[in-house]
Amino acid sequence: MPATSQSYPTRRRRGHGLLAAAAGLATVGALVAALPADAHDGKHGKPLPSRYQDVQLLSFNDLHGNLEPPSGSSGRVTETQADGTTKTIDAGGVEYLATHLRQARQGNAYSITAAGGDMVGASPLVSGLFHDEPTIEALNKLDLDVTSVGNHEFDEGATELARLQNGGCHPTDGCYTDETFEGADFPYLAANVLDEKTGKPILKPYWVWKKKDVKIGFIGVTLEDTPGIVSAEGVKGLKFQDEVETINKYAKVLQRQGVKSIVALIHEGGQPASASYNYDCDSPGAGDGISGPIVDIAKNITPQVDALVTGHTHAAYACTIDDPSGTPRTVTSAASFGRLYTDTTLTYDRFTGDIARTAVKSANHVVTRTVAKAPDMTELIGEWNTLAAPIGNRAIGYISGDVPNTGTESPMGDLIADAQLWYGRELDAETDLALMNPGGVRAGLTYAAKATEGDGVVTYAEGFTVQPFSNTVNLQDFTGAQLIQVLQEQVSGTNAAAPKILQPSANLTYTLDLTKTGADRVVTDSVRLNGAAVDPAATYRVATNSFLAGGGDGFTTLGQGTNDLVGADDLTALEQYLTANSSASAPIAPPAANRITIVQ
Repeated sequence: MPATSQSYPTRRRRGHGLLAAAAGLATVGALVAALPADAHDGKHGKPLPSRYQDVQLLSFNDLHGNLEPPSGSSGRVTETQADGTTKTIDAGGVEYLATHLRQARQGNAYSITAAGGDMVGASPLVSGLFHDEPTIEALNKLDLDVTSVGNHEFDEGATELARLQNGGCHPTDGCYTDETFEGADFPYLAANVLDEKTGKPILKPYWVWKKKDVKIGFIGVTLEDTPGIVSAEGVKGLKFQDEVETINKYAKVLQRQGVKSIVALIHEGGQPASASYNYDCDSPGAGDGISGPIVDIAKNITPQVDALVTGHTHAAYACTIDDPSGTPRTVTSAASFGRLYTDTTLTYDRFTGDIARTAVKSANHVVTRTVAKAPDMTELIGEWNTLAAPIGNRAIGYISGDVPNTGTESPMGDLIADAQLWYGRELDAETDLALMNPGGVRAGLTYAAKATEGDGVVTYAEGFTVQPFSNTVNLQDFTGAQLIQVLQEQVSGTNAAAPKILQPSANLTYTLDLTKTGADRVVTDSVRLNGAAVDPAATYRVATNSFLAGGGDGFTTLGQGTNDLVGADDLTALEQYLTANSSASAPIAPPAANRITIVQ
């Protein structure tokens, strides 16, 4: 159906309760109805409903406050063509996501929209500057019904998450407009996140969607390892439990309440064997084309759960993984940043109250930018951009080309490390090197102008998109032996299965041999600082962000530094570095990303 520029009415709700009945019954589902089409009740002569009812489940994940179309590779998806070649498609932007979702719902009287966490956090300036209130308002307008929490929902702590759910002005920054922030009109589910004092979930563990005689339960969890990838302050007073045990527990609760159809919203995911969003990860067999934590999770979640909506890895997949009974079960993820949405058909059996698994169909769809923008989203973005413009449009530096954040070692990661080393030496001239965690590099910088600033100009808003966490730059002393151990922790311990390669400042070089295993993948005698071998007994001054300095991402050794000195936030460091070291006539060139020699 062609896109139009018409406005769309908001669906009626009862707060966080059940979705109000709206349209009439949908047509017969994919399975043959058990009752004849002209069956009537004996009292009124009205047609009886079919046994099977198709329910549309629209889902997405890891939006991260990307209201405007994300730029560079963050705003593209790869599509495999019929002849085996691939092409990239520009995708994303909540104005387009709204249009696609609204079009997808047309003709589907039974439709639910759900999300897999990380709706906010690590957000671009238009949302992040306002503690993600704009994103919650956009999700309300999108008619999101329910979402799980993700790890980034805890970036500012449980109290701030509760404010996003319940509303109210920010305790420090106050109200941004003359209207009080009302919060989310959809429930955040956090079944496996407990208050350490009470032992109870900090938010609702589950939620039930009902329409007429159809009801489907949703259980929401985030990854158990959230404390390892979020600042200690963000998860203070919280306990994160096992995903499988929690989902199985609440599936029993829902079953006892008579809810037989269950969907799990899980902020944990996997990696398909192809980067193409339309890759068949059931080739050659169910789930053969996907790996990662979600595989074991899916294999162990009770068969009472009928489908899994996942996230966290920013990957795209729609395939099946066998449940403990050996029955295939749908597992989906819609990449990130609003570039895709998943359309899943759940065929509800009115006789059993359960989903007929053999009839479940699911596919990812591109949020193309060739449709009309949703006018209400354009208006919302415009209002918040007007408030952000005086801060966001300010130029902070100049680049001579794109600085992408892709690859094991990325140009953007290297640029940040260089900036932190430079800033560290402004604080303490004895600073020797800098290390940056890859997960903290949220985007790259693009040479082409996004608005009126001109090609090559880096604005504060663009810098904010790259580094939105407000981590401080910390200086600490380590021995050379500890420094080597830090590099080994990239590929061993908790990072053995999924290495987290730190982005080094230009004066640190070494070889990473991926043909080996564990800590041996770091070739220790190749590690050089300013061209010289690292002395295990010497002391080195290292600049990192506060997340790493607290031992985040499995780098426990970085939490053992001494002689701490805390500077300004990391975005300030990047801003000051770009301002001092670039100009319109002498822009900074993208780093070559050749500090780590990788053997594969």
